[in-house]
Amino acid sequence: MTLLLNETKGQEIDTSNSPLLQIRNLEVGFRTQRGLVPAVRGVDITLYAGQTLAIVGESGSGKSTTAQSIIDLLPGTGQVTGGQILFEGRDLTKLSPKEIQDVRGRLIGYVPQDPMSNLNPVWNIGFQVEEAIRANNVAQGKDVRLRAIQVLQEAGLSDAAERLKQYPHQFSGGMRQRVLIGIGLSSRPKLLIADEPTSALDVTVQRQILDHLGTLTRDYGTSVLFITHDLGLAAERAEQLVVMYKGKVVESGPSQEILANPKHPYTQRLVSAAPSLASRRIQTAKSAGAIDPAIFGEGSLDETLIARAASREESAPAADLISVQSVSKTYRIRQQGFKYKELQAVDDVSFGIQRGTTTAIVGESGSGKSTVAKMILQLESVTSGRIEFDGQDVAGLKGADLLKFRRRVQPVFQDPYGSLDPQYNVGNTIAEPLLAHRVGTAKERQARVLELLDQVSLPASTRYRYPSELSGGQRQRIAVARALALKPDVLVLDEAVSALDVLVQGQVLNLLTELQSELGLTYLFITHDLAVVRLIADNVCVMKKGSIIEAATTDEVFDNPQQIYTQELLAAIPGGNFEFGR
Repeated sequence: MTLLLNETKGQEIDTSNSPLLQIRNLEVGFRTQRGLVPAVRGVDITLYAGQTLAIVGESGSGKSTTAQSIIDLLPGTGQVTGGQILFEGRDLTKLSPKEIQDVRGRLIGYVPQDPMSNLNPVWNIGFQVEEAIRANNVAQGKDVRLRAIQVLQEAGLSDAAERLKQYPHQFSGGMRQRVLIGIGLSSRPKLLIADEPTSALDVTVQRQILDHLGTLTRDYGTSVLFITHDLGLAAERAEQLVVMYKGKVVESGPSQEILANPKHPYTQRLVSAAPSLASRRIQTAKSAGAIDPAIFGEGSLDETLIARAASREESAPAADLISVQSVSKTYRIRQQGFKYKELQAVDDVSFGIQRGTTTAIVGESGSGKSTVAKMILQLESVTSGRIEFDGQDVAGLKGADLLKFRRRVQPVFQDPYGSLDPQYNVGNTIAEPLLAHRVGTAKERQARVLELLDQVSLPASTRYRYPSELSGGQRQRIAVARALALKPDVLVLDEAVSALDVLVQGQVLNLLTELQSELGLTYLFITHDLAVVRLIADNVCVMKKGSIIEAATTDEVFDNPQQIYTQELLAAIPGGNFEFGR
């Protein structure tokens, strides 16, 4: 029997069968000029040792706020205003700052959502990993570096010793996320709080990381509290599920049971809108030999997307709007002194994108897919090869011609916080491309901003807010709205919906589909989420180590993948083992 002093009552309690974490009637609010704004209202959560629990809900539902309150990391004016957070019997809300620092990191690990803003850009990766190891007394002296290498290896980064010397900007989004996961697990904590820990990862690395978390849960008794928008992941990896909506828990219990038979209307909407589960529904329907509407759910948010995925148009214009011809990209990476090392990021890549269609490039983190997108956007130069847009070589564009090209081809980047100016409010951010291209009067630009906010499901009052006041999902919606401002011909979407909760993800994908049908837009979709690809893409290019190893229509790739690597990607889609039934 394990005894622990209960500080609130001054008595010993038996923790052998007690929850590791118990949140009782938690209330969290944020101080504003207008008073206290409640963000979490009466939340109850129980988590036992060795258990995995997922909290799901739309952006702004309070799930991240709940997680941050556990280890006293609430941003700005946030504060716990009521309730208890019991960890091994101790109420964390009663601890001093010094006492909570001893718990944070060493006993409770944390993986934040946004990898770029949580890694210091002026420190190399090794310094930041080693700092966490020393702070948590995991190792000292020469053992610190050895443990740092081991941490990165466990997080799925190859050449860990060399990676320690590099800086965050030299890593892809997925690689940065793996560093944060490694830091969170470095002290072998009893509880790991993971806020969207795999949203920036491709499915194969996602499976690797989640398998590693499963091993820790089994071998060390580590409990995992997931914050996720991926219900497929929740169904596959978490025993327990908590659904939050507007700061409250609306449904909780065994994850498989809730997802198979959701009771609350909000949970029903989440399940119907989840791309990973929708992708599975398509496969279930095709296996049955017909598309059964009952499998999809009447009125489901992604019904249009599923119908499109189930019946692709076979005819398309012969001419390519974008033509990538034998393109390669080589970077020179400086080593010690004046030595340089060449890195082949893209190697002899060729493909075409027909007008009005969607082409997806998929592959693991670091495969070169984002580099291809940047070369098309003329944000990176081409080492060799040729990229044509509407029959014109984009490498030769300058001055007014380059400005005209940029108006017709707009990007949505992976990291919404890094691509939004923190000193601009939302209204000015969305209006910025209109102003830069001298489109409309001030009044017309204001009207366009309101129209775009409505299209991405944000209230008009959002235009007065700043990026730091928005959630990750809300920031991504602003990035999408800004890209649509000029009504471009092409959108290059680099992980454009990876940070969105499933309802908003479905809304944005529906919006993109409607705009494509209405305006004849062409999309290049860079993503690691094959469930989204299944729903929206006409053609797929699979990249590995800088090269395209397979390219075909979406149905051909999903129904008859030719390469082992493609088969592995498809097998790793979360929710593949989930059973659908009515």
